Amino acid sequence: MRNNNFIQRSILGILVFLKELIFSEELALRAGFLQSLDPRIKLVSFLLFIVQVLFTHSIIVLLFFYALCLLLVLISKINLGFFLKRTWIFIPLFSLFIAIPALFSNFGLQDVLVSWNILGLKLIISRFGLATVLIFVTRVLTCVSFVVLLSITTKHFELLKVLRIFKIPQIFVMTLGMCYRYIYLFVEIIEQRYLAIKSRVGRIINYKCGQNIVAWNVTSLWNRSIQLNEEVYKAMLSRGFRGEAVAWNDLKIRGRDWLWLFTVLIIIIIVAARQW
Repeated sequence: MRNNNFIQRSILGILVFLKELIFSEELALRAGFLQSLDPRIKLVSFLLFIVQVLFTHSIIVLLFFYALCLLLVLISKINLGFFLKRTWIFIPLFSLFIAIPALFSNFGLQDVLVSWNILGLKLIISRFGLATVLIFVTRVLTCVSFVVLLSITTKHFELLKVLRIFKIPQIFVMTLGMCYRYIYLFVEIIEQRYLAIKSRVGRIINYKCGQNIVAWNVTSLWNRSIQLNEEVYKAMLSRGFRGEAVAWNDLKIRGRDWLWLFTVLIIIIIVAARQW
C-alpha cells in the first residue's frame, strides 16, 4: 500500500506540475507591466537582455540583470515564490554540477583560496575557479529567468505569432503550437486511465499483471494519438489549411512600448560602455 501510495502521489504530482507549467495562461492575462507591452517589443527587449548577459564577464553586472528580472516579476504581479521554483530547478542546478570541476582550477599558486588533502589527493579551490563558477551559474540562471518570464507573461498564440513575424521557420512554429494545444489532452488521458485502472484492479496487483496493463495502455494511447492526428489534419484541410495557419494580426505598438524599448537600449548601452 505504501508503494501504491507513492506511485499515485508521483503520477498525480507530475500531472499537476505539467498543468501548472504549461497552462499558466492566467498569468499572461493579469494587469501587470509586462503583460501590457506589445509582444514584439517585449521579445526584442528580452533578446537584448539575454545577449548582453551572454557577453558579460562581470558578476556584478549579472547580478544587476538578475535583480532587474526579479523587479519585472514583481511589477508584473507574479508570485515571486512561483517564479523562483520554476527558474532555480533543473537547468541552473544542472549547470552548477557541470561547473563544479572548475572550482579546482589552480590558476597559479598565488590564486589559491582553499586547499586540503583527501586520501593523498590535493584539492585546491582557486579564486579564479570560484569566480568562473559563479559567473557561469549566474549567467545561466539569469538567461533562464528572462526566458521563463517572457513565456509566462505572453499569451502562447501571441508568442507564436511574433515568432512568425521574425521569420522563424513555419514548421517549427506550427509544431510548437500543436504540441501546446494537445499535450494537455494527453495528460488528461493518462490521468483518466490511471484512475480507471485503479478503480478496476484495486490497490494490490502483481508485477506481471501490472506490466501487461501498462503495455496495453501504452499501445492504446499510441493508436489513439495516430487516429487523432489524422482527424485533426483532415479537419484542418477542410477549413482551408494549405501549409500555414493564417492568423489575424491585431498587434499594435503604443507609446509605452517605445518608451520601454528606449529604456532597455539605454541600459544596454550604459552597461556595455562601462565594461569596455
